[in-house]
Amino acid sequence: MEPFRVHILGCGSALPTLRHYPSAQIVELRDKLFMVDCGEGVQMQLRRCRVRFTKVGHVFISHLHGDHCFGLIGMISTFGLLGRTARLHIHANEQLEDMLHRQMELFCHDLGYEVVFHPIDASRHEIIYEDRSLTVETIPLTHRLPTCGFLFREKPSLPHIRRDMLDFYRIPVSQSMNIKNGADWTLEDGTAVPNSHLVTPAEPPRSYAYCSDTRYMPELHLQLKDVTTLYHESTYGEDNLAMAQKYNHSTARQAALVARDAGVRQLILGHYSSRYEDENILLNEAREVFENTILSNEMAVFDV
Repeated sequence: MEPFRVHILGCGSALPTLRHYPSAQIVELRDKLFMVDCGEGVQMQLRRCRVRFTKVGHVFISHLHGDHCFGLIGMISTFGLLGRTARLHIHANEQLEDMLHRQMELFCHDLGYEVVFHPIDASRHEIIYEDRSLTVETIPLTHRLPTCGFLFREKPSLPHIRRDMLDFYRIPVSQSMNIKNGADWTLEDGTAVPNSHLVTPAEPPRSYAYCSDTRYMPELHLQLKDVTTLYHESTYGEDNLAMAQKYNHSTARQAALVARDAGVRQLILGHYSSRYEDENILLNEAREVFENTILSNEMAVFDV
C-alpha cells in the first residue's frame, strides 16, 4: 500500500514546555505532504523529522489561537531563503489573510514564490481540497472562537490485476487498465471471462481525522463514522473536567467516547495541558473507554 502517515511535530497546548512543542503535524499520503496547524518551533521540528521543506504544498490552520499558527510567518520566510519557487497554499479563517499579508510585506521581501490564501468557513462541513488521491474536509468544532478539524480521505483505488489469470487466458497486458476499470474478457471461442476472475479487490480506503481544539461534542462521532485513525485533543483528564468545560476543551475520556461511538480503529491523544508531567494518566483514562488508544509525542510517526 502507498504510505499514509502522520508525523507529529508538536502535541502540546497553549503554553510551550521543555517537553512539548505547540500543535503541528505533517500528513503524508502518496508522496505528498500536508501540514496541519503550525505552532512555534515548527521549522526546527521539520528539520528533526527530515521532512523535505519543498514538498509541503498546503497548510491547514484549525483556528487562530497562537499555539496553532505562530510558526507560520517564520516558515514562510524560511521557504523563501531556501529558494522555494512552488506555490504554498494556506487554508485558514479569513481573518488571518490580511494579517498574514502585512507580515509578509514587512518581513518577506522578494519571497520568490506565491502564497495563495484560501479562506475556510469553520461552521460548515465541506470539501476544501481535492486531488486524484484524496479529499480534505472541514469538521466544525466547538471552541472559544471559530474552529474546525480536518478529515483526510483517501479515494478508492482500482483493484489489483491477477497476472496469473492474464497469463492463463493470454490476455494482452495492454488490456490491464480496462480490466481494472471493470471490463470482462471474451475468449476467441466466445466464452466470457468475468472481471471478478481477473482481479482481486483493492485495499479499503483509509482516512485520518484531526480534531483540535474542541469541547466534548456528543454528536461529533456522526462526522467521523468509521474513520481509520482519529487524533482528538485531550487537554485535560477528568480531574480537571471543570477546566475543560470552562475553556472549551476535552478530557481524555471524552476523546475516547468520540472514538468509541465513531467506530474508529485507532485513537491518538494530544494537545496536552502543561500541568501533566506524565501523560500516561490521560492514556489510562482513555483506554478505560477505548482500548486502542495511543499517546502522540514529538517525532512520533503513525501509520494510518
